[in-house]
Amino acid sequence: MARPAQPPQEVEPPPLVLMYHSIDRCDDDPHLVTVSPHRFERQMAWLRARGLRGVGMAELLAEHAEGRARGIVGLTFDDGYADFATRALPVLVRYGFGATVFAVSGRVGSYNAWDDGPRKPLMTAEQLRTVADTGMEVASHGRHHVSLPEVDDTELREELEESRTALEGIVGRQVTGFAYPYGHATAREIDAVRAAGYDYACDIRPQEPSRHALGRAYIGERDGGLRLRAKIIRHQLQWRSRL
Repeated sequence: MARPAQPPQEVEPPPLVLMYHSIDRCDDDPHLVTVSPHRFERQMAWLRARGLRGVGMAELLAEHAEGRARGIVGLTFDDGYADFATRALPVLVRYGFGATVFAVSGRVGSYNAWDDGPRKPLMTAEQLRTVADTGMEVASHGRHHVSLPEVDDTELREELEESRTALEGIVGRQVTGFAYPYGHATAREIDAVRAAGYDYACDIRPQEPSRHALGRAYIGERDGGLRLRAKIIRHQLQWRSRL
């Protein structure tokens, strides 16, 4: 006797991850890495009004593995700008949100020397410790914010391993996540991140998404409610297209 057909199991979509950089005034922002404090506050309010809660990547992935990721959104902040500690953190704490900051270990307490835009200060070691003590996740963005496909194997290993060791020494916690500078990652870099022992890595628009090449949605100053909704819908459609 034939067994009755089993109803298809509902597959939970991968969580949406938002990618921020700096939360500051936007008077001079040629690389579009800055969201004004007022806009950022409204974006967080928009998420909460729709029953969504921002969390860091480690929590997001753990909840997703247990099938409990519905209603949560990953919040990530690349580069480790000082304004995360002074402007973003108070808002996140007020809303009860978490986040992951990807810090550049070789530039802690310095500035964004890797681009030709306005000079922005980066978090000091003390600020990184404060952020971690508040419950935010500190993860690695490499030592010097270099495009990893352009470096040799030795430098690649140093960017991955030395950055993690330095950040762990600062915050006194394990550093388990990585984000590829500029979103540049080929199979070699993804394999190296995995081999270095990172639990996950964030990309931007990976060709083959995986735990070590997680896609993210860029968030900028122009992203009000309608654009945020459109990015959520696009994320859902992209996931369904891969089924």
